[in-house]
Amino acid sequence: MNMEVCPKCGLPKDLCICKEIAKEQQVVKVFTVRRKFGKFATIIEGMDGKEVDLKALSKELKSICACGGTVKTGCVELQGDQKELVKKTLRDMGYTLGSKR
Repeated sequence: MNMEVCPKCGLPKDLCICKEIAKEQQVVKVFTVRRKFGKFATIIEGMDGKEVDLKALSKELKSICACGGTVKTGCVELQGDQKELVKKTLRDMGYTLGSKR
């Protein structure tokens, strides 16, 4: 039986914990900004694009929040004031949230 071993953590691929460790080590900031015409946007920053698939995360958050959004310059932007729902969702996913801004 030939098992592949993860080069980072040394565990077999099916038991690899690198993604969970990457989530815990990143300090994520969630805040809102006011855009043109008084519209709000929720910004999620502080994630390493190499460790986390930002497009997949953006898609999941847009689905949960029922809003539009995009990925720009390593940040996820969501339409509207979604700050509290995003914070709760990210905590449930295992991310460490930074201080309030």
